[in-house]
Amino acid sequence: MEPPKKYEKNQASKTQKKKSAKSLFIINTGDGKGKSTSAFGVVLRALARDWKVSVVQFIKSGEWNTGEQKIAQDLGVDWLIGGKGFSWESENLEDDEATALASWKTAKHIIGNAKYDLVVLDEITYPINWKWIDEADVLDCIKNRPKKVSVIVTGRDAPKALIEIADTVTEMKKIKHAFDSGIIAKKGIDY
Repeated sequence: MEPPKKYEKNQASKTQKKKSAKSLFIINTGDGKGKSTSAFGVVLRALARDWKVSVVQFIKSGEWNTGEQKIAQDLGVDWLIGGKGFSWESENLEDDEATALASWKTAKHIIGNAKYDLVVLDEITYPINWKWIDEADVLDCIKNRPKKVSVIVTGRDAPKALIEIADTVTEMKKIKHAFDSGIIAKKGIDY
């Protein structure tokens, strides 16, 4: 391995004037672990700055009892569980679709009312890609959100149109995952 070279800013950053933004739109996508976890790290940063935060989950059900939900709610995050669990475990996909759509309507209101500084739409890419939620409606809502509202979207296969309007997009890439060798999700690590 070579020693590190002196850090040099790219040419665009040398000539481009810096500006601040009232809010950001961030996407965490890819097949690797850490998309939601990264968003919840931002939730902690926002709370430390006295921001009002809301999380809307589109897949996980209330049966998960996640550690991040518990601590976030203890710290004052408004947390909505708007999912029924994994689609492959569903006994009624039509009901799951209706639940996702109702959750989107709530999330759209949460974003639009400007009460929150940060809104996390956890795992919303799935119901968008399954056509349960209208992609154009999500795009319109995020593009026309109140100026102070930052939004984080998580989930695999983020739609190209969302990626195009995002300020920051990170793709988590799986190299290896314990689940692949038969190890189930571990409380405190995975949820």
